[in-house]
Formats: sequence, C-alpha cells, structure tokens
Amino acid sequence: MSRAFVFPGQGAQTIGMGKALADAFPVAQAVFDEVDDALGEKLSSLIWEGSIDELTLTQNAQPALMATSIAALRALESEGLGLSAASFVAGHSLGEYSALCAAGSLGLSDTARLLRIRGRAMQEAVPVGIGAMAVLLGLDFATAMEVAAEAAQGEVCQAANDNDPAQVVVSGHKGAVERALDIAKSKGAKRAMLLPVSAPFHCSLMQPAAAVMSEALAAVSIAAPVVPIVVNVRAEAVVEPDRIRALLVAQVTGSVRWRESVMWMERAGVNDFWEIGAGKALCGMIKRTVQSEVTMRAIGFPDDIAAARG
Repeated sequence: MSRAFVFPGQGAQTIGMGKALADAFPVAQAVFDEVDDALGEKLSSLIWEGSIDELTLTQNAQPALMATSIAALRALESEGLGLSAASFVAGHSLGEYSALCAAGSLGLSDTARLLRIRGRAMQEAVPVGIGAMAVLLGLDFATAMEVAAEAAQGEVCQAANDNDPAQVVVSGHKGAVERALDIAKSKGAKRAMLLPVSAPFHCSLMQPAAAVMSEALAAVSIAAPVVPIVVNVRAEAVVEPDRIRALLVAQVTGSVRWRESVMWMERAGVNDFWEIGAGKALCGMIKRTVQSEVTMRAIGFPDDIAAARG
C-alpha cells in the first residue's frame, strides 16, 4: 500500500480544533506552545476559545490550521504512524506549508511565522471589496477557464483552485467574478456562488503578496523533504530546496492544481490518502477525483489515531 499524507487549507478552521489532541498527547500540546512562542501571542487561545470571525481572518487561519495539522501528525508519530509510512506529502494552498513542515523542509517556528506573514500579505495585497472569489460546481476545468476568460472583460478573473472534476474556484476583481457566476450558469454549472473570503487569492492581483513572500522565504532555511512533496503549481513531486522556495512564491499568484496533484499521486501508485488536521474537505475532493479503488482517512481527533493504529 502506498500512502500520501495531505494537509488541508483555509476554510477548514473551526473553534476548538486540535484541543482534544492537545489534551490527549503532550507532543500535540507542545506544537501549539511552540507556535504561540513563535508568534508572540496565544494563538492557541483563539483557536480553542475565540470567535470564529477572528479565527477566520487570513493571518490567523493560516498558522492555526498548520498548527492543528502538525499537532495531529506529532500525535500520530508518537503512536508509530509517522511519515516513514508515506510515499508523498501534499497540501492545499497554505496546507503546502504544513506538508513541508511535516516533511522536515521547514521548522515549525519558521512555518508559523511565514504563514502569519503570508496571511497578512495576502490580506493587504488588495483593498477589501475590490476582489472576490466564487466556486463553480458542475463544470470541468476547461469550461471554468472559458468562463473566467469571458468574464474578465479587461479585469482579472482567473481559475484559482482546480479542486476536483466538478469544482473550480475563480478569483479576481469583484465585478469580473460576479459576471462569472451568470456565465457559469449559462454553461451548465449546477451552482455558482461567491465565497465568504476577504481577498482574491491565487490570482495575479496577489502579486504584491508574492513579492513579500519572496523576501520572507529568502531569509528562511529550507531543507530537502524526507519524502517528496507534490506541489500545487506543478502537480508533481519536488525535492530540491531552491525549487521548493521558488514554487512557494509562484503559488501565491498561481493556481492550486489539486485535482491534477491527486491524479499524479494516483498514477504514482498512491492508494491510501490520510488527511492530517482539521476537517475532511480533501477526502471529498480526492474521492471525486480518483479513478481507482483507494482508501481515505481523516486524522483530526484522538479517536482517529486510535482507529488508524487498529
């Protein structure tokens, strides 16, 4: 059996995530403590006792979701179920940082600080109200690309997330994205709706954030991952630190090619996917993407670890 560990992105956050893990596993609590120290604040208190509106702010959600994923991984490792059993790691958008931290490319404190910088830079790249994102359901990627091109009309409208065969997210100027809703419906979309996000991620409007991340990543040590990482913007495995650094910068404005990444892993023999951290969104996307028989497991609570241990 060939296994991949995959790490969720923004949207999976919930108040209380990771608390049961921290209570049950000292190694999980230690992750939240280190992230708190790295950021100079009690992010763990916000995650466990704060308001969902504050947690959902990009600058908070990104390090919070990473901390929850790494806490789950450390708990797994303490039960003998770590990355030694994995052939690949991958993450959805910010989850790529979680994957790199899991695979030893980035230190935990560096990852937390990078994600705080990334979250702020992405939020500040475009004034609130200028950009938007929308999910198109029931259209394949090629049709979604046509929708985005037709909707642009001189503004930015790009396919930001290719999540699965019938779910694509478009991103760009608010007017263009709103035009995309009607165009998508005319092309047969089952549903097309704006997403409750504060900025238009993964499109060219994020170029100011890419510049910030280029500088931040240049100052951080990146090691070769202990298992290859299947990266968002290439949908293939990468191990070279300099290439990883460049692709993390490209990822800010580039598309999250999740569907293709899953297909790449499937072709590479992966037939067992473990989603590490909050929620089960990636399991759903994977299930809708793969052609062969695969097993999937979400690891976010102590009971999940007990079940995985058998």
